[in-house]
Amino acid sequence: MAITEKDLWHLRRCVELAREALEDGDEPFGSVLADAGGKVLFEDRNRVKGGDRTRHPEFEIARWAAANLDPDARAEATVYTSGEHCPMCSAAHAWVGLGRIVYAASSGQLAAWLQEWGVPPSPVASLPIQTVAPDVPVEGPAAELEDEIRELHRRMYGK
Repeated sequence: MAITEKDLWHLRRCVELAREALEDGDEPFGSVLADAGGKVLFEDRNRVKGGDRTRHPEFEIARWAAANLDPDARAEATVYTSGEHCPMCSAAHAWVGLGRIVYAASSGQLAAWLQEWGVPPSPVASLPIQTVAPDVPVEGPAAELEDEIRELHRRMYGK
């Protein structure tokens, strides 16, 4: 399944949430959870600036879904996100039984940008979602949003 116009609409909201995070002094990541019909159920942005590095929006989505959706609704839902899930978030997604993931920029793209800017690598290995959660359907990156995502991260690191 390819990225659709409906997917891009949700991904654009993820970029807005990432921008909000950056403007609040946080890392620029945002995510949206939509039901099978495309209705937004939950959204969040990165909240790691306080020191809790697990406060990723994808992880918050997994927690919210576990508490508020039955297993069938979770499996039919789609998680949209500005950046590909890290291994922690990929595992949470799979453990909770969420469905498809659609992301704007890959972790490989982000790692390459950070290396280009001389930013030290993450303490956690950058792994594709399907290496951690092989049964989760995944779409991305969305070339239409690459420049915008790159610019948010560039601003984060003052490059």
